[in-house]
Amino acid sequence: MKETLLQIKTFFQSQRFKRYAKRLGFAFLGLIALLLLASGGLSIYFNQNKKEIIAKINDKINENINGQFHVGDFHYKFLTGFPNFTLALKDVEIRDNQWNIHKHTLLKADEIEARLNIWSLLKQEINIHKILINDADIYIYKAENGYSNVNIFKLKKKKPKSEKEKTETTIENVNLNDVHITIDNQLGHKLFDFEVANLQSKVEYENNNWRTNLYLKTKINSLAFNTVHGSFAKSKDLEGNFDIAYSEEKQKINIETQKLKIGSDSFDIKAFFDIGKNSSLFGINIETRILWRNASNLLSANITAKLNQFDLKKPIKVNCSLLGDLNAQGDPKIVVQALIKNNELSIPDGLFTNCSFGGIFTNNFKPQNGFNDPNSAIILTRFTGEYENIPLTIPQAVINNLEKPIATGLVNADFDAAKLNGMANEKILHFESGHVRANLKFQFDIVDLYINKPRVLGNVDIDKTTFDYIPKNIRAEKTDVKLSFTEQALYIQKIAYKHKKNIIQIDGRIDNFLNLYYDAPEKMVVNWNIYCPNIDVKQFLGVLKRNPAQRTVQKKTTQKNVNFSNQLKAVIEKCTAVINLKADKINYGKLTATNTRATLQMLNSKLLLKNGNLQTSGGSINFSGAIEPNGNHYVFSSMAQVNRVDIASFLKSFNNFGITSFSPKNLRGKLSSNANVTGLMSSKGDLIVNSMRGKLNFKVTQGALLHFEPIEKIGKLAFPLRDVENITFSDLSGDLNLRGEQVDVKNLTISSSVLNFDIEGIYSFGRGTNLALTIPLRNSKNDAQLSQSERDAVRDRGIVLHLLAVDDNGKMKIKWGKKGK
Repeated sequence: MKETLLQIKTFFQSQRFKRYAKRLGFAFLGLIALLLLASGGLSIYFNQNKKEIIAKINDKINENINGQFHVGDFHYKFLTGFPNFTLALKDVEIRDNQWNIHKHTLLKADEIEARLNIWSLLKQEINIHKILINDADIYIYKAENGYSNVNIFKLKKKKPKSEKEKTETTIENVNLNDVHITIDNQLGHKLFDFEVANLQSKVEYENNNWRTNLYLKTKINSLAFNTVHGSFAKSKDLEGNFDIAYSEEKQKINIETQKLKIGSDSFDIKAFFDIGKNSSLFGINIETRILWRNASNLLSANITAKLNQFDLKKPIKVNCSLLGDLNAQGDPKIVVQALIKNNELSIPDGLFTNCSFGGIFTNNFKPQNGFNDPNSAIILTRFTGEYENIPLTIPQAVINNLEKPIATGLVNADFDAAKLNGMANEKILHFESGHVRANLKFQFDIVDLYINKPRVLGNVDIDKTTFDYIPKNIRAEKTDVKLSFTEQALYIQKIAYKHKKNIIQIDGRIDNFLNLYYDAPEKMVVNWNIYCPNIDVKQFLGVLKRNPAQRTVQKKTTQKNVNFSNQLKAVIEKCTAVINLKADKINYGKLTATNTRATLQMLNSKLLLKNGNLQTSGGSINFSGAIEPNGNHYVFSSMAQVNRVDIASFLKSFNNFGITSFSPKNLRGKLSSNANVTGLMSSKGDLIVNSMRGKLNFKVTQGALLHFEPIEKIGKLAFPLRDVENITFSDLSGDLNLRGEQVDVKNLTISSSVLNFDIEGIYSFGRGTNLALTIPLRNSKNDAQLSQSERDAVRDRGIVLHLLAVDDNGKMKIKWGKKGK
């Protein structure tokens, strides 16, 4: 190593090296001197021929324009661009002849450098090697009448074939620095605005065709194909290389670029632009892999505002195609295609996970309807995903008309019913088991990009499901449910539920379901057919009761996004249910009824009963009425016709209506009655006797009063020879007016085997009893053998007692007296 360094040192110190260095120095100095002399010579040449050069440049420009060309000054740049001759044009401005009308200057530049070929210049020819435009504004304007300020450039005159054509002036290189370019097309309502930081282009010519590789770094202020809707890629930085080719024969410019940076994303783009006199068609095709929000933010504002309501978590593969006419009004044709795999899709109404699908956006859904929002559509194909853990398959769906979007499509689902529990904002239904299969056609409006009023046609089958309807504490066990949605009605089949001891089987129909569900649920009528092998009325009454939490929910302000479960609950609360009831056995406390038939109507929490009939206590009852919750009680109204029921059994079933002076075991006979009564029942369904109001008439046939102690005491003293322990009745009837705690007794007639009674006055379940008793003392044992007229004639013969049954500190007291005395 030391030897090598020593040899190098010796060489630099040798005379031989010194001679070579001296010669090289002289050569370098000579070259500099030659360069200075040449540049000086060019400077001298320019100064001596400045007027002539300026005149030639001015003539060259003016012979090709219809307008005004103004240059503030010319400068020769010493050594710049050597060996070319560099001429700097200061304060350059070009205006067309109609500038005074539209006020848009075609070109205004602080400086334009023109590097001219020296040898061509010496031959009195202009050959521009390079153009550099610095700190400039270029404004290309087209008016609504089709006039453009680029018409400043004259059309070239065709020369005779015999005339020898001169070589056209060409520009080999173009550079732009800090140039603001605006293309304002008022005819087509388009605005392109770019702030070009740097543009470098080297042009290669082949006859009348040319091509270039262009580097561009710019900011996009506007790329608006329709100024009404806004700009694409607004305020985005763009940087990349473009391969550009022009064909004279086709009058077309083709552009291609790869990995073009727009914002933070890369794009592969192919485009063409027709620039012929009769055509301004253009086409742009863009491919990229990009995040949803990044892609939507590159589109025009009217599209971005809609698409930004959605999101995809992972990047997607996208192809975008634009095809249009720069001179035509409105948007170009836009087609965006995307492929999504194993992604998460956010929509205003929720989140789809594990979703895969193909997506297409077009603004020309029906070709004859133009390119606009009403004719725009989003098409989804082969969609699979999970919504709230529910797997869904959508072979195809279309969201059409982005001004008033309507979504249509097919949806299929196959999942365990328990997965439905996660869908509700508020717990309404809770599924324990079962399996769901759905095949539905759907249609819904999209209002502010939220799903609104979904309509479905098709079937939903739920097999062997067990669920609870929580607000009413209703339970269905191991039952099949089939829902059929049609245009005319919703059919409900095969529902059976168990509620405590109640077993109920249901099928039903809701006419005009699709129209009324959202628009007028209060007009919806649900027609149910209900069969009950066994039902306990007191337990069933809990279904009617509305708890405070339900009322609170109803008072909440309706949110924009109404959850389906909340909507369903509101419909259930408002709709009317008409129930055709058939029951083998009904229990109400101690009352047992069989072969019950009735029509029930449920409106909100009110239950109306119509055309009811049942068999009980050896007879039958026809009835109608209503039951409605009121605080901790139930308000009822009833119209009933009782036909020959066993009086003892019947009174026992209703706890003797609260009467304590006798018990059902003291009575025998067949009761017939007509009643129109209102009153209250407790929260457990027990009758509150002193709440009843209304009218009641009754008649007992084949009646008997058995071992009634008050009568026995009196009878043994007053009528020792008569059978007062077993009194039979040929007539027991009366009219009663119920007034809560008190009962007005009118025309209460008792014709018995011991005595005849006529009773009227007031009977009280509490205090205030005041009954007037008229008792003929004659023996009526054989009256039953007489005709009615004969009985009436002899009824009051003999001694007649007038007694009063009055309240005495809560006990019944018998005393002498007449009513009102």
